[in-house]
Amino acid sequence: MRDLVIIGTSGTSIDLLDTALAAHAAGRPEYRPVAFVDDNPSLVGTVLHGLPVRGPLENAREFSGCWFINGIGSTRNFWRRAQIIARLGVTLDRFATLVHPSASVSAMASLGFGTAVFQNATVTANARIGNHVVILPNSVVSHDCQVGDYTCIAGGVCLSGGVVVEESSYLGSNCTVNNSVRIGRGSLIGMGAIVLSDIPENAVYVGNPARLLRRVQGPA
Repeated sequence: MRDLVIIGTSGTSIDLLDTALAAHAAGRPEYRPVAFVDDNPSLVGTVLHGLPVRGPLENAREFSGCWFINGIGSTRNFWRRAQIIARLGVTLDRFATLVHPSASVSAMASLGFGTAVFQNATVTANARIGNHVVILPNSVVSHDCQVGDYTCIAGGVCLSGGVVVEESSYLGSNCTVNNSVRIGRGSLIGMGAIVLSDIPENAVYVGNPARLLRRVQGPA
């Protein structure tokens, strides 16, 4: 079993811990969580859900022999996930891939390094999920979808067949994306939005049907 360090202490980071522990409970242990790493000095030295909190992020490289997974990334900073992960100084092959036992991932799908699939999510045939992607509970990634690196898919999202989500994007809770639509790099889709046509990069789209709300700062 491999020792696992979780980056960040946010809700997503706690869900990563829960996912790793759920695998233990299901009799399929692969990773043993040993610590969190966080930049918040008020948290360093504390214990969270039984694990010590270390910091800052650059100290991750001191955990020789450990694997890592990142929980940092929200609507406020999703386009910076690549920069945040780069600060760890850890090679890509040292990042764990976690799948909750209740999730369904097709044997014909692929998941990248550092990617997590949470409770009751579904990833179907020929879907290609990149590195450092998080798929929150009850989301559906349908056949032949492609999800780019560093993307966050919030709870209850439905990607219809053949959707392409470019890297460093954020898809809000319960949004739905029509067949074969492309979501541009660094864009955010609002909660409950219905996306019927392609979305440009570095933009926020909301509503039904989804319309441009504003442009945003994209990933570097």
